[in-house]
Amino acid sequence: MGFRLPSSLIPQAKQLLKRSSGNASAVPKGHVAVYVGEFQRKRFVIPITYLNHLSFQQLLNRAEEEFGFDHPEGGLTIPCGEDAFIDLTSRLQSS
Repeated sequence: MGFRLPSSLIPQAKQLLKRSSGNASAVPKGHVAVYVGEFQRKRFVIPITYLNHLSFQQLLNRAEEEFGFDHPEGGLTIPCGEDAFIDLTSRLQSS
């Protein structure tokens, strides 16, 4: 199952991908790098399948509200605590 970006957001998404393409070789196929943390950001590489889960989509909505499509780290920034993110990804991994 995939997802579609509205056509008005495609140029912004392409720009974001170009900015983060320098690190693309460090991210395995089928994964995406995200930056997590409220103050100190830490980079995590997660499977793209996580993006389909409702709880992760709620985090993505918060990220959109807080950052729009201008993420300060050059990649997708998730506005939540590191412990909460690890807890969520652990639950997603076991399901």
